[in-house]
Amino acid sequence: MSDLMSLFATLVERLAALLQPLFATTATAAAIVLFTALVRLAVHPLSRAAARGQKARTRLAPQLAALRKKHAKNPERLKKAILDLHAKEKVSPFAGIMPSLLQAPAFLLMYHLFAGDRMAGHALFAAPLGDRWADALSHGGPFGPAGQVYLVLFAIVAAVAAFGYRHGKRQLAAQPLDLGQPTPGAGAITKVMPLLSFATLITVAVVPLAAALYVVTSTAWTVVERAFLFRTPEEGASGGAVATRA
Repeated sequence: MSDLMSLFATLVERLAALLQPLFATTATAAAIVLFTALVRLAVHPLSRAAARGQKARTRLAPQLAALRKKHAKNPERLKKAILDLHAKEKVSPFAGIMPSLLQAPAFLLMYHLFAGDRMAGHALFAAPLGDRWADALSHGGPFGPAGQVYLVLFAIVAAVAAFGYRHGKRQLAAQPLDLGQPTPGAGAITKVMPLLSFATLITVAVVPLAAALYVVTSTAWTVVERAFLFRTPEEGASGGAVATRA
């Protein structure tokens, strides 16, 4: 893992050197944002596969519910019927789950890279990349030079979270959450899921600024990516109408 982190750090440093003429002292911060976006672009096929799997699971949900009702007293027949349905529809029971799990190591690796001290000595304007919001508060307060950098980040996160919240509610209304079987608390999960994007505000406040830049970039990418991959029928129709008029 240390070798991979060293490789990632070297790539970020070289990217920062390339961006130096454009961004001067903020080149490393710009490199973190760009490197995160490039990694997310590289794993986008996995995100598409996860979206296809989740849509397939949602599409089969009514049939699965009917099978559970039909074979409620015979678990063995129910298991066979579900396997037959998945085989017939060419849908894996783990569709939508495995692609997401395969992405996790790269994201964790990047987080540990930027949360460590490898980005120390660099800054985003007046805020050192190795410092946290608490450091900014102790040197000038929330409206000091470093504090203002965090205020901008908080504003970006809040805007992204609000967008994700609205789209998440529309998506859950159009495609209810499929947990595979009746599950206590499913209603509460459905209500809480759209709010998860706001948790990024807490993360940005407690991690080093370098890691905060990674988290903000990755979260923004995720929200926009899911909005594209899980467009509701109304959004798809309106997009097609715009394309037709164009």
